[in-house]
Amino acid sequence: MDKITSYQFDLNSPLGIITYVAVVFFIAWLFSRLIRYLILLIIKSKKSDRFGRTSIQFLRNSVTFFVGLFALVFIIINIPSLRSKATLIFSGAGIIAAIIGFAAQAALSNLIAGAFIVIFKPFRVGDYIKLDDTRVGIVEDITLRHTVINNFENKRLIIPNSVISTDSILNHTIQDSHILSFNNFKLGIRADIDLARKIIQEEAFKLPNVIKENLDDSNEIDVRVIDVHPNHIHLRAYVWLVEPFKEFKTKCKLKEKVHKRFLKEGVDLPIPINKVERIE
Repeated sequence: MDKITSYQFDLNSPLGIITYVAVVFFIAWLFSRLIRYLILLIIKSKKSDRFGRTSIQFLRNSVTFFVGLFALVFIIINIPSLRSKATLIFSGAGIIAAIIGFAAQAALSNLIAGAFIVIFKPFRVGDYIKLDDTRVGIVEDITLRHTVINNFENKRLIIPNSVISTDSILNHTIQDSHILSFNNFKLGIRADIDLARKIIQEEAFKLPNVIKENLDDSNEIDVRVIDVHPNHIHLRAYVWLVEPFKEFKTKCKLKEKVHKRFLKEGVDLPIPINKVERIE
């Protein structure tokens, strides 16, 4: 390698250095593309769930980073002017190494956290996860530094791996995509509960996203009285859904259908009770 370098590139001239750097980075880019392609072929040939889209994307990002880092080190070692300066800088590098280590602490933390996410799989690319009321959506990518979540407004949440790996996460799709949806309804205090229950069950059963196999022996969707308040009765329908991503749309559709049936069949609806203070 040293003979080829000395014959084909003048590493003592700026033009030779620029040409050499360009060639090395181009070869590194081709090599990373080849490695990424081979990794994709190997993982696709595996039938085990250990290898999935999450591992593929993370390995792709890792290969690009480490091949680029190796190319940079290779250039510094083989160009005399850069090698001498690097040796001079790092010869007494006790303080500099500490500064670099401190500066790289967050980057290394994100890198290690990203690797743990891929290995232990608390979530994967394509999972529907929720960290809190504002950070919820579909995992779109896991890079060396951060995790990308696409929320339902088609906006991207960029969360450092070190942060998301230490948070409590609600994963809707880690094992089973079926979810139990709670659908709450309010009736008037004198409403016919049996009629209201029948209407809710019938309308829920008609929805295409509802699972019929999870029903009990009576083949009816479970609707329970949760509480009786001074001005309304609280009913809750427990509806199993096939797809968690469609839960919000399904709940909205069910509320609309049930409300129209309540009005049509005369189910008593709650009327707010306003307290009037008497002024003496």
